[in-house]
Formats: sequence, C-alpha cells, structure tokens
Amino acid sequence: MFGIYLKRELGRRKKAALVIALGLALGIALVITVSSVSAGMSKAQDKVLQSLYGLGTDMTVTKAQAAPTSGGSGGPSFKFGAKSSSSTKQSSDRVMTQGGQALKSALVTKVAGQKGVESAVGALSLNVTKVDGSFTQGKAKSTTGSSSGTSNGSSGQGQPGGGSGSSGGGQPQVQGGGANFNVNSYSVVGVDVAHQGLGPLASMKITSGRTFTSSQTATKVALVSKSYAKEKKYKVGSTFKISGTKFTVIGIATPDSSESSTDLFIPLKLAQTLGDAKNEVTTIYVKATDSKQISTVKKEIQSNISGTTVTTSADLASTVSGSLSTASSLATSVGKWLSIAVLAAAFLVAALLTSSAVSRRVREFGTLKALGWPSRKVTRQVVGESMVNGLIGGALGIAIGVGAAYAVTAISPKLTAQLGSTGGGGGMGGGPGGGGPGQQSTQNTLEIALTAPVSLTTIALAVGLAVTGGLIAGAMGGWRASRMRPADALRSVS
Repeated sequence: MFGIYLKRELGRRKKAALVIALGLALGIALVITVSSVSAGMSKAQDKVLQSLYGLGTDMTVTKAQAAPTSGGSGGPSFKFGAKSSSSTKQSSDRVMTQGGQALKSALVTKVAGQKGVESAVGALSLNVTKVDGSFTQGKAKSTTGSSSGTSNGSSGQGQPGGGSGSSGGGQPQVQGGGANFNVNSYSVVGVDVAHQGLGPLASMKITSGRTFTSSQTATKVALVSKSYAKEKKYKVGSTFKISGTKFTVIGIATPDSSESSTDLFIPLKLAQTLGDAKNEVTTIYVKATDSKQISTVKKEIQSNISGTTVTTSADLASTVSGSLSTASSLATSVGKWLSIAVLAAAFLVAALLTSSAVSRRVREFGTLKALGWPSRKVTRQVVGESMVNGLIGGALGIAIGVGAAYAVTAISPKLTAQLGSTGGGGGMGGGPGGGGPGQQSTQNTLEIALTAPVSLTTIALAVGLAVTGGLIAGAMGGWRASRMRPADALRSVS
C-alpha cells in the first residue's frame, strides 16, 4: 500500500517534486564542486612541495647561511694565466656550495638514528659559474648583467655577481679592452646514488636513458633535467666538463610537475670533490615513521642536534604564494561558507515547499484519517515522498557536480606558485640547486595545472546530504500532516 500510494502521489506532483529536487541538487552540486576543487588545490600544492622537497620527504635539516664577512666581494672570483697580445680563448669554472652552511656527512647517520625517523639521506647543492670567451691584452669592464671584472695583459680577475643559469634571464657578457667573456651559471646537486628514493631525485622520472646504480658512487656520470637538456641540446651519451672533470650523460630526468630547480645531478662523492666539501652535505632529507608525528620528530631533531634548522612541509606550505595560494584560500574559505549557505537555503526551501504541499492536501489527509489511518502512517507517507525527492535531488546534484569537476579538469587552468624562503637555509627556500639571489625569483616560480578529482568520500557526502535534505523536508511536512484532523477535511469542502 505504501509503495503504491507513494508512486501515485509522486506521479501526480511531478512539478513540485522536481522543484524540490532541483533545489537540493544545486546545493549538493556546489558542495561536490568546491570539495573537488579544494582537493585539486591540495594536490597541486603537494606537487609544488614535491618538486622542491622530493617525494616522501617529511622534513629537511639544514644549517643557516653565515653572514658575509665585511669587505667581501660578494661573488666568485676568477683567475686567468698570462696572455700574449694575440687573442686567446679562456675558460674557468667556479664551483661553490649553496643553500646554507655545510653539514658534516656524519650528521646524516645521527639524524637517521633519532626517535621517529625512518630514514635520512644527504645531498650537496652546488652552483657552478662558468666564464669563457676570448681575451686580449687590455682592460675589461662590465657592459651587461650584474657581472663585473677586470683583466690585463699578464693576469686577470673577474667577479661575476651572479650569472644566469638555465632558468635565468640571458647570459651576461664582460666586454671591453679586448675581452669578450660569456658568464653562465647552473645548478648541480650531488645525490646519494644508493638512496635515490628519498631526496632530490625522488620526484623525478627518467624519461630517457637510465638512473644511477648503487655502485656508481665515484663514476663520472650525470643525470640532466629535461629543461636544461633541451637548452644545452644534451642527450644520453653527451659529455660536458665541470672544472676540467668530464661527465657523461646517462639519463634525462623529468620532474613530476612543473620545472626542476636543479640542472644536473651527479654522485655525491664527486660533488663533494668538485665543491671542495669533503664529507659534507648542505641538506639532509628526512622521512618520519609516522606522518602524524612530524612536529614531534622535528622537536626531537632540534633538541638533539644543535645548530641546525629543521623545516617541515607545513612550514614550506605557509610560504607558497601566487594564484595557487589565492585560489586555495578562496576554495577553502569563501567556497566552504558559500556551500553551507546554499545548502541551508536548499534545505529550508525544500522544507517550506513540502509543508506547503501538505497544506494543500488537507482534504486528502483528513479523509485518510477519517478512514482510520493513524497520524504515524500519514507522517510516514509524507517522509517517504520527501526522501524520494531528496534522493532524486542527490542524483541530479552528483551528476551536475561531477560534470563541473570534470570540466575543471578538462580545462586545467594554470596556477602559479611562488616559493618563499623560510629563513632556514638551503633546500627550503630555493630548494636543491635553487640558485643564488639572482636566480631565486625565477626558479622558485612554478606553474601547476589545476585538476578537480572527485573521491568516493565526496560522493558519500553528497548522498548523505541528499538523505539529510529529504529527512528535514519530510520532518516538516510530516509534522504539518500529523496535526490535521478529519474535521479539517470537512471544512475544506466548499
């Protein structure tokens, strides 16, 4: 009887049922869209952090950069040998550690032994400034960029203040007095080839060639980032030199998202030799045993290993700005409250429309009571109709919401993220190979395509909201129907 009556009444009131269902569908669709976009924002932020941190890294340990000494030049210097009056080609590399003061390699083992730490691995970030070109007797002065330097007939010294790497803005030249030098700066990271699953290489995919083997700790091989390989026309088998040491490219590394902040990856031992940093690292990457205890592990490391700065992904996330940060704030604040407001309005409208529909059925419900229907049976009938309306609204809302989320993913709007410095030294503000002051703003700007993934949890939430909306509307209508008496039916007869 319940099912037959329910089907007949819904068929008679299709328009009213559709209005109620559409009201609920609008609110539910908005919740799904906002939830999916928020999830996409979170996923995009994770990609940004992974491109800097490395997949699976929970925190990094660094040492703050020491203040420059007074009277220092502030940039690398270069020396060239005696020259004749004829034109002579010159080339010189200056390799410097970057990202903060160096840490002893022994600290990697010490950090790994702290309570709550699953694993730790060290990496050494280097910046190579290369000056090459032709030189004749005379005096040179800077004409472009931020480089400055002098050269004379017997020996010359130049002090480029910061060349342009693969992501810099052009290549400064030192010209004048018979000198014509190109200044190029690029980033190199020495990685522990035996532990590539944590640290700089963890968020990279080898799209050509192969990665390091655990036995290549002292082999002169390198991985090149995709963008740098394209710029320099490197491919697997190509060779290049750093301070006279010849390296062979064995693979092209492509980041999981955006551009890599590192140009070259070489074995850690070789990086330590090139950077005159024997048994030293600039960054220690740490993975905790429990991601929920990261703050506790951070305090543990800070209290037991003095003089270091421990930075978590949460610390780094607070420094992300740009359109990604703005959109994320809108999605989590404005979007959340807008969804709540629309849902509340949809529930209220559904309740009022249901109550109004019950009021127009006074004769019907009064007659049913006169025939012996108890109030609970009438209430059950109204609630049943409202539940069906709510489920229809839920189905429509899920369809609309999923469609909107799919449209966002298909369009994939581009969001930018600027990574600011946390003040904790290297590996965090600029990331491994993040470059010096002249490069930081460029290399720390990442572009991420926004997606809007719809999870099963979001679908379950939508179903729950549909049921809730139906119950609220049914409760209002059922309360109104339960107060009707058989006499009301007689008074409604004209």
